[in-house]
Amino acid sequence: MSRWRWRKAARKAKQLQLGENKGGVELVIPNNFRCPISLDLMKDPVTMSSGITYDRQSIERWIEDGNVTCPLTHQVLRSLEPIPNHTLRRMIQEWCVQNRSHGIERIPTPRVPVSPDQVSDILSKIATATKRKDQVGCQNFVGKIKALAKESDRNKKCIAANGAARVLSLAFEEFSSSKATSFEKNNVAVLAEILSCLALMFPLGVDARDNLGSVSSMTAIVWFLKGGDFTSRREAVLVLRELVSMDHRKAEMLPEIAGAMEGLFAVVKEPVSATATKAALVVIYYMVASSNSSSSPANMKSIARFVDMGLVPLLLELMVDADRSTCEKVLGILDGICSSDRGREEAYNHALSIPVLVRKIHRSSDLAIDFSVSILWKLCKNEKREDGGVVVEALQRSAFQKLLLLLQVGCGERTKEKATELLKLLNSHRSRAECIDSMDFKNLKRTFDSK
Repeated sequence: MSRWRWRKAARKAKQLQLGENKGGVELVIPNNFRCPISLDLMKDPVTMSSGITYDRQSIERWIEDGNVTCPLTHQVLRSLEPIPNHTLRRMIQEWCVQNRSHGIERIPTPRVPVSPDQVSDILSKIATATKRKDQVGCQNFVGKIKALAKESDRNKKCIAANGAARVLSLAFEEFSSSKATSFEKNNVAVLAEILSCLALMFPLGVDARDNLGSVSSMTAIVWFLKGGDFTSRREAVLVLRELVSMDHRKAEMLPEIAGAMEGLFAVVKEPVSATATKAALVVIYYMVASSNSSSSPANMKSIARFVDMGLVPLLLELMVDADRSTCEKVLGILDGICSSDRGREEAYNHALSIPVLVRKIHRSSDLAIDFSVSILWKLCKNEKREDGGVVVEALQRSAFQKLLLLLQVGCGERTKEKATELLKLLNSHRSRAECIDSMDFKNLKRTFDSK
């Protein structure tokens, strides 16, 4: 179908959609009220340098895709900045009011998007207030930036594109380093406002991550993680996730900051929000992975500290009813923890360990399966009890059959090697085991059931 015929058919479909109104009267949107791209009624008409008017959302998406021509005339646009068409917008609003009886709602008057010049001006004032150590002034200007960012995605993109994260992170570092240990009342207020605004600026650039990755900044973030209100704790863990995800070395710093590990554990144990819980799991994963990749006593001590806090039973119980994303993160952490003797000992002692792991070998994501096989391999390989212990229990939970099926369906090379070795371990105890349903958790006591 040619382009013009497709448009004609689309217009007709739109007319038919809107045509069934009260009294059976067909209501047709005037052509000049439609966006040439979406064919919908324009909510925020803007005119480009080619003289053609589009809905702002549609033309901005067109430009964001890398196009520099007018979609209708194919002319190269002299300017990519859209100009609001206030006259047409008022005409559309009047038409909506006139046809209210047909179920048409009046479109609200759109807010004027923030301009790069406005953003630069406010950021300049934030930088000046920071140099003067003017907490109140800085907090007010950061509040303006945050309010503009919350108005629309377009504003947020404009603010981020003009270096907001770098300026905000510099301000955060400055106010955190001045009283990094005591946190004066004024500093807490401005730091909380900056942290809240930074949480809207992801992904952060290299400069912003470096500023927030300083000892003073990380100490301040951890302070909010452990002692802030629900909102501050959520924003703190989101910023930490951003930092460690982009630079794993930041994860190595956290165990040295007082309260960091306890704060992360608390977010998982007493959830602030689902997003915060997942962010905390990501940070813990990188901390455990960092510890596991190094043989230094200091790093391995981090795993032991998490185990002593009760992280293993908490994760196992969390995984029973968790969604796929959470399961993957939990399994990743457990895989790292079970690389240590202390971590395996804790897993051996929990009734949910083998049932949950065997269950995840089947009907899970590829990543969850890889982690489950790896953990099970570590537990069975290091089993020292003469009666077979977890090896026999894994057999009773149908691990042998599920691993065979996994090899038949296919998996990664490393997982294949571990699954094959597991089958050999399990096979040596098959005469002693009787299979039971690995999906049946009703007879297993969780730690919170015993209270």
